[in-house]
Amino acid sequence: MNMAFIGDADPFTASIPATKVELTVSCRNLLDRDTFSKSDPICVLYTQGIANKEWREFGRTEVIDNTLNPDFVRKFILDYFFEERQNLRFDLYDLDCKSDNLSRHDFLGQAFCTLGEIVGSLGSRLEKPLTGIPGKKCGTVIVRAEEVSNCRESVMLQFCGNKLDKKDFFGKSDPFLVFYRSNEDGSYTICHKTEVVKNTLDPVWQAFKIPVRALCNGDYDRSIKVEVYDWDRDGGHDFIGEFSTSYREMSRSQSQFHIYEVLNPKKKGKKKKKYQNSGTVTLLSCLVDTELSFLDYIRGGTQINFTVAIDFTASNGNPSQPTSLHYMSPYQLNDYAMALRAVGEIIQDYDSDKMFPHIISLRTRYASAVTDGSQYFILLIISDGVITDMAQTKESIVNASSLPMSIIIVGVGPAEFDEMIELDGDEERISSQGRYAERDIVQFVPFRDYIDRRGNHILSMARLAKEVLAEIPDQFLSYMRTRGIKPGPLPPPYTPCPPPAINPLLTRRVSRI
Repeated sequence: MNMAFIGDADPFTASIPATKVELTVSCRNLLDRDTFSKSDPICVLYTQGIANKEWREFGRTEVIDNTLNPDFVRKFILDYFFEERQNLRFDLYDLDCKSDNLSRHDFLGQAFCTLGEIVGSLGSRLEKPLTGIPGKKCGTVIVRAEEVSNCRESVMLQFCGNKLDKKDFFGKSDPFLVFYRSNEDGSYTICHKTEVVKNTLDPVWQAFKIPVRALCNGDYDRSIKVEVYDWDRDGGHDFIGEFSTSYREMSRSQSQFHIYEVLNPKKKGKKKKKYQNSGTVTLLSCLVDTELSFLDYIRGGTQINFTVAIDFTASNGNPSQPTSLHYMSPYQLNDYAMALRAVGEIIQDYDSDKMFPHIISLRTRYASAVTDGSQYFILLIISDGVITDMAQTKESIVNASSLPMSIIIVGVGPAEFDEMIELDGDEERISSQGRYAERDIVQFVPFRDYIDRRGNHILSMARLAKEVLAEIPDQFLSYMRTRGIKPGPLPPPYTPCPPPAINPLLTRRVSRI
């Protein structure tokens, strides 16, 4: 997930956050848990509930292979409440396989702090020792916070290199670029890495899109440092050189190439008369665009259509018996009803007719027929167990990934749902018979993870709705963007109609009566 309220406050009375902050995580001197190489670290952020003190996973960084000193690119964006103690926990793991189950990976240590500690530290930069492994020095974690700007621009950039320094003994370099935005205290925060282009001194990197907020936090004149490296398999990447620019400078290059000299300060410092540079990097294209939001499309008239599929198979038990997952107790809602109500009460606000048709085949046909951006379809599947026809289900999802459609799967009851996690494409894009899904359209959650232990059903439903609906706006936007669909025009502002003119003859006639 990208952002969330921290804590167990009543979602209907929760205070408004003072701002959103972006957390960037780095580590130094991590434990080396691999035999033939260095660790492959990932950082997992947990937030703690205010009422029950329960730790819940908030998000994960990317995995960085073969390093003990990672600078993670993926950020955590949190709502910051000045008046609340927002407890955070950063856990580091060495990933040994593709499993999402953290118990299958080596623990590297953890650190506890509050969001206020980070924000209130000098330069909003907090360094903490990692603990949790007795008798071991686990290294340190460094967390930097920066307020998120409201800048909605994004930029598509493409670079190429020319005559970069040769760093490999038996071949040419394997160059890649690392982008950093500057901070007020003179330090830098990593914000993007390009892919590695193998065995060349004249690389052409793929174009990439980045929010201007991430590149310079909306400050067009803020310095952007770009470092050029030669990739090495052991993680000890060789520094080729660097150059500086700004967003304003790059945006002026939309009509012409801009060439930067790549300089290595160590080589330049040796005062070699022959040294000019370590090659050049050229900005080939800079295309600026305004990021459209989910609400832009809703305001422009896009309708959200909601369909529900409920599992009534025999495994649910006899509905007339209290042991059944479908049993209608006079005292409380069952899990099916709570899941349906939790998601449905929010989705209905975006569906003007408030009617929830339950014929899935018709909805699939509608999604295939309405691809102009005027409608988007959400399918909610509530089931008590594993989907048995997994191959066919995967094929259906791959086919649906090109349609204006998202699928939410809620698992209810005590069953294990490990296989269902395969359908959620957060970590690995789902595939069928060699075809990959065009985009991630599935969100799966087990309802039991969101049930309030004190029996507060309103809080349970709020937690569930927040989790399963968190990815819908991004899935919606990914469909619209890839097809170049813009929001419809905003409706004209409401102006009240003037009262009808009163006919004086009619008035006199009425008064006589």
